[in-house]
Amino acid sequence: MLITVLDVGGTHVRWARWSPEQGLGEVRRVPSPSFLRCADTPVEELQARLVRTMADAVPPEGVAGVSFGAALDHRTGTVYASAPLWGAHAAPFDLLEALSAARPDVRWHVLNDVTAALLHLASTPRARHLRKVLLVTISTGIACRTIDQRTGEIPLDGCGLQGEIGHLPATVTIDNAAVDLSCACGRPRHVAAYSSGPGIRRLGEVLRQRRGPVWDNSALGRALARGAAFESALPAALHRGDAVAGELLDAATKPIADVVRTALCLDPEIDLVALTGGVAVGLGEHYRGALLAHLSRDGLYLTSERAPEWVRDRVVVSEANGLVGAGMAAATRESA
Repeated sequence: MLITVLDVGGTHVRWARWSPEQGLGEVRRVPSPSFLRCADTPVEELQARLVRTMADAVPPEGVAGVSFGAALDHRTGTVYASAPLWGAHAAPFDLLEALSAARPDVRWHVLNDVTAALLHLASTPRARHLRKVLLVTISTGIACRTIDQRTGEIPLDGCGLQGEIGHLPATVTIDNAAVDLSCACGRPRHVAAYSSGPGIRRLGEVLRQRRGPVWDNSALGRALARGAAFESALPAALHRGDAVAGELLDAATKPIADVVRTALCLDPEIDLVALTGGVAVGLGEHYRGALLAHLSRDGLYLTSERAPEWVRDRVVVSEANGLVGAGMAAATRESA
């Protein structure tokens, strides 16, 4: 069976053909119709554009697996909110119904993008025989999911959700002074306000204001002053050992470290904590090192001191493909 797989994020809509036998075909992409790109466009119109884009990608009488970057009810396919796509808008949107209305000839299977990525990761040799796997995605948005590999279950709460950590409260300080930043959802001091891709850029602006000449003379500050893109300037400065870039990454990873610490404390059956998404993968071992530094300084009570490898060996940066995961989910549902 050849399945059209789609991945919808705050930056791009990607799609390809996938099958268990042939794997993933050529991936195409277009910019997502988001409120950041189309600030004056009503959310309802952005949603309609998105549905048209998705519907046009699927051939007649096809099967589609959708990895969607939003807080959605996995029981019904209803999207509650997507800050990267629609900002503070939080009126429920029945995505599955909208897609079915646009293309009734297609059998649609919709799941959250982090769930899709986790399904792919869980199928790999590294994760297949573990007890529980926690995937954290750090990109335009932030979320996580945990799967019990012994049962294949990804538990859900009363709203059909799990792991919306990007909207948990967070605290970040620079020079012992609190930093107040707002999340894309409109609420202040969320994890994503500091640790998402846009959040790190905003946190960098705070550091620039507080550091002044020190920022200006840093490798990161000089690169940005020359017009370099933040996404390339930060890893380059980290590679050079730039202290200001290191301080920025330390501040940005603190909320994520807080979540990981709590997760491992509450559930020691988590055998793997995989960090994925554009930010984590783009910064690679720099990101992992900054996170582990937090877990070393302020770690699990007793465990971080007496068995630091128990924490260290569980945390990895890993790519996980939501397109493949969406295909796997669709294939499983089709065969049920």
